[in-house]
Amino acid sequence: MSASQDQEIRPGRRAVVAAAGAASVAAVLTACGSQKDSGGAGTVKKADDGTDGAGALARTADIPEGGGKIFADRGVVVTQPETGEFKAFSSKCTHQGCAVSSVSDGTINCPCHDSKFDISTGDVAAGPASRPLPAKSITVKDGSITLAP
Repeated sequence: MSASQDQEIRPGRRAVVAAAGAASVAAVLTACGSQKDSGGAGTVKKADDGTDGAGALARTADIPEGGGKIFADRGVVVTQPETGEFKAFSSKCTHQGCAVSSVSDGTINCPCHDSKFDISTGDVAAGPASRPLPAKSITVKDGSITLAP
């Protein structure tokens, strides 16, 4: 086999680099997926403001005392720090905008970098977040909790 034939068979350095770059882009795009296709505790979801007027969020009996419940589709977390006291906060972490994922041990917890927020005030209980969760206005009436307009 001659040297000129050998070069025709093997790809050049530029072709190899271009193919590797294209494969990397395809892998990243596949990993990102769409919000609809992905799920799990580590998934970053856009939290909206929850003011679409879709009615009650929950019954007061649905919110555990000393805990809370996240309404990801409405962008809000409702807590009950003490019996009969209900608070609401944005479910969007103030660190990098991840959606909070749980309420336990008196804190609202973000899965992305472990920020924790107090269920009574929304204040930062553990960083890296440095700003509290913004409060949301709710109305509690006849055992029903709704977002205030």
